[in-house]
Amino acid sequence: MKLYFSDLNQIRQPLPAPVLTIGNFDGLHLGHQSLFKKVRERAKTIDGTPMVITFHPHPAEVLRPGRAPRQIVSEEYKNELIYSYGIEVILSIPFSKEFSQIPADTFIKDILVKKIGTKEIIIGYDYTFGRKREGNIHLLKDLGKDLGFKVHIHPPVTIGTHLVSSTRVRELITSGAMEEAKLLLGRPFSLSGTVIAGKGIGRSLLGFPTANMNTNEKLIPQRGVYVVRAEGPAGVSYGVTNVGFNPTFAGKFISVETYLFDFDGNLYGKEMRIFFLKRLRGERTFSGPEALKAQITKDIEQAKLWLSHRGKL
Repeated sequence: MKLYFSDLNQIRQPLPAPVLTIGNFDGLHLGHQSLFKKVRERAKTIDGTPMVITFHPHPAEVLRPGRAPRQIVSEEYKNELIYSYGIEVILSIPFSKEFSQIPADTFIKDILVKKIGTKEIIIGYDYTFGRKREGNIHLLKDLGKDLGFKVHIHPPVTIGTHLVSSTRVRELITSGAMEEAKLLLGRPFSLSGTVIAGKGIGRSLLGFPTANMNTNEKLIPQRGVYVVRAEGPAGVSYGVTNVGFNPTFAGKFISVETYLFDFDGNLYGKEMRIFFLKRLRGERTFSGPEALKAQITKDIEQAKLWLSHRGKL
């Protein structure tokens, strides 16, 4: 069963024994995945429904416009990932300044219990919600005793000495540390978008036709050249992606251009997702097309060598 609610009014009656967690879940990193695993386990134990409650847009975009963190995954991809981790029901509540003023106890009583029928809640060790962050572990436990739902506190998740957090993942991505980001995400960071027509520089001047991707996602990796895996109409392919301004040709806008190994089809207008596996080098300005072409040849050789050592080619 997969159900998606984008408004509370869509829920007309309580769900079957919901076991849920609440949060923004930006990035869907290993900490979030561990929460979801606990939700699935508890739902299975009581023959209930594993559920996630999240918000759109991100509360920070409403409460701190201009200072909100750039989201690691789009809303659509976030929902896709949540389902892939075994959650059956997603409630994505529209967030507004008016909604932010709802007292936490009212949210718990009227929405979590009366509207949804919550039986158990799994909450992160430091998560708070509601007006003035009144919704905390102590309030949940107190009301749980009165209203008949259980509360489980989930501990922090660490990798080595680092706490797994969206902030840390964001720092790694914006610095180009894709292998380290993968350790915290449990998957490679990715961007998706539509392939659009570029200036034709790759094919006509350099001999390396590229797919120029138009993406609406907010978090773009550090400028440079990356080893990538691509998924789209052509299936799964590997290649190299340049993120940057094309300074050799005086580019004015940042672009995400991918050269796919052994592929020469037409991808214009098609959707593609690029998974960033490793950063090879930073963005550089070259003396001209021939110098750039020589460097791209080296980038491709280096990427293929890296992939072959991992059994990908």
